[in-house]
Amino acid sequence: MSPRPIALVLLALCFLVPAAPGSAGSGLPIPRFVTLRADEVNVRTGPGMRYPVDWVFVRPMMPVEVIAEFDTWRKIRDMEGIEGWVHQSLLSGRRGATVIGQDLWPLLADPDEAATVVARVEPGVIGRLLRCPAAEAAEHAWCFVEVAGYRGWMARAGLWGLYEGEEVK
Repeated sequence: MSPRPIALVLLALCFLVPAAPGSAGSGLPIPRFVTLRADEVNVRTGPGMRYPVDWVFVRPMMPVEVIAEFDTWRKIRDMEGIEGWVHQSLLSGRRGATVIGQDLWPLLADPDEAATVVARVEPGVIGRLLRCPAAEAAEHAWCFVEVAGYRGWMARAGLWGLYEGEEVK
């Protein structure tokens, strides 16, 4: 094969390979947490409708991590490590968190272990992150969340959907 056809093949391949994370996208930081906007979200093997659906998420407000962008497509990862591509219109900037661990977590009236328990929350439950002070010290290791209509403070250690020390306003 002469050099010219090889160059054309290589040029064509450039259009098929997704851009590097963070390029040709929103300009927002990568990685970042977002939530699923729809009741049903098709997760594709690549950034476009021509790629097959690999997975379907059926939990609205579920937090996912955006790990790459290509045009209007976002590569996401869930808390179990499942990755795939979704259209940006299926994601929301609203913050959510999933309760993790094996045991019930207390939802407290104040950000203090001795505070009144408002509710006990099971692992796997999804809630809205309303506020999380930057957690530079143990006394700030709390987030104000809403779960099933209850509002209160939960230890950051019991939540997946925010970065260590991250402030959510």
